[in-house]
Amino acid sequence: MSAIYKTEAGENEIRHRYQKALDAWPVPADHLRLATHQGETFVVASGPEHAAPLVLLHGSGTNATMWRGDVTSWSRHFRVYAVDLIGEPGLSAPARPPLDSDAYARWLDEVLDALGIAAAPIVATSLGGWMALDYATRRPDRVTRLALMCPGGVGRTRSAWLFKAIALSFFGRRGIRRSARSVAGLENLPDESVLDDLVLTFTQFKPRTARLPRFSDETLGSLTQPLMVTVGERDALFDSADTADRIRRRVPHAEVRSLPGVGHSIFGQTDAILAFLSD
Repeated sequence: MSAIYKTEAGENEIRHRYQKALDAWPVPADHLRLATHQGETFVVASGPEHAAPLVLLHGSGTNATMWRGDVTSWSRHFRVYAVDLIGEPGLSAPARPPLDSDAYARWLDEVLDALGIAAAPIVATSLGGWMALDYATRRPDRVTRLALMCPGGVGRTRSAWLFKAIALSFFGRRGIRRSARSVAGLENLPDESVLDDLVLTFTQFKPRTARLPRFSDETLGSLTQPLMVTVGERDALFDSADTADRIRRRVPHAEVRSLPGVGHSIFGQTDAILAFLSD
């Protein structure tokens, strides 16, 4: 059993559910397994092989399936690479190198090199957003554009959600379901399978406990790539107002969008992101 799961049965259940989602991927796709110094990295590649590349980095506690609602549209224009982050409940290695290091940038170097990508736009969310920003500031020549949703490492991290989640966990699966809805902002979901996946993850997966390093004003100010940041006003994990304010002040060329009534999990941005990528 991998150390990032609570039980072997739980790991198997998560992997089985993921495989079913991959089997139902909405467009033809290739499943790539890339060797890196952190271990194997799994990538779902969709779209024409010779189209311009687009790299997707998901958030914590999920995997490439979070992009299944977007990939049909984006893969008409790009060769889309949905990367399973290391240390998360996908099919990549369980490695979790220190966040306050260049380890994730070196890992992404190897991933892009293995894919034959010299430079590409990145779409990312939450933890993936932190990794995308970290990479863009360390390797500015390899990132052409950034479209980020609720990125970590910019606004203040909130802690109140943790106490609420712990309290609700005492009510068993029903409590965990309520906690998942509240923390992720999934009160009005058209597809309950998203919540089912999240509840399974909350139950069987061990999320990272270390806080994401916060980018300095100087580091944010070094970003020169076209940047679009979308936040949910009701984000329970990160202070979205602080995120928006810091991006506006330190990256004045960035487009910042704040969505009223939306929590940490942001859906329905397929067309807006495509317009930004195609600008």
